[in-house]
Amino acid sequence: MMKKLPIPLLIIVLSLFSCADGNQDETDDAHRIPAASLIPFSVVNTIPHDTAAFTEGLSFYKGRLFESTGAPTTPANNGTWIGEIDLQSGVVSKKIDMGNTYFGEGTTFLQDKVYQLTYQTGKGFVYDAANFKKIREFSYKGEGWGLTNDGSSLIMSAGTNNLYYIHPDSLNFFRMLAVQDQNGYVSDLNELEYIGGYIYANKWQTSQILKIDPATGYVVGVLDFSKLVNEISSKYPYAEEMNGIAHDPESKKTFITGKKWPFLYEIRF
Repeated sequence: MMKKLPIPLLIIVLSLFSCADGNQDETDDAHRIPAASLIPFSVVNTIPHDTAAFTEGLSFYKGRLFESTGAPTTPANNGTWIGEIDLQSGVVSKKIDMGNTYFGEGTTFLQDKVYQLTYQTGKGFVYDAANFKKIREFSYKGEGWGLTNDGSSLIMSAGTNNLYYIHPDSLNFFRMLAVQDQNGYVSDLNELEYIGGYIYANKWQTSQILKIDPATGYVVGVLDFSKLVNEISSKYPYAEEMNGIAHDPESKKTFITGKKWPFLYEIRF
């Protein structure tokens, strides 16, 4: 049989448990990730987009917009290439054309070089941004999805909830950033873009672009393109998921698109 505690001692014990529970609640509150805010935006311009382009990345370089594509086995796409998009006509001038040799993924421009990932071959490529001649190749484990940079480091996604920082010269990984929101870890991070100190990521097979704080890995904002994606899907059944975001720090223009979409959309947010 459990012995009864004297009343004064019982009060002390209950007080201790009460304090402990209160401290635990405060600790949980301190580590709770705030809900991401919805970021308002507007579409300010559209330009034509190649509907055979299986878009894997968009990037600006010296005020010029570039696209990288993949070469899946599905029909009605025109292979893996990196090309410059004319911002008036949408016409692409291909700089690198791999055909179906590789399934190309994200690209980024840093220090006058172009870095390119491939999907499942574990191989990346580095080119001279002036003439697009190949400088070197590099290897990584896992899949290659999105690629951007913060001005000094490459930042790569692999379809998981982690982002990987890579030194642009040694091409070695040196930091992993786990991405979380108020519900837990956020997977399927795809095409990336670094804008104003934050990492923006397409979440694969959704209508969302996530705003990620690189200091914490927390999702602090969400751009929801559900209305636009639904409109595209209803009018253009060949179009696939949204993918691709590029920002020009000089003109402040930002473009988004999707795989085999008929348009690129200039947005303001």
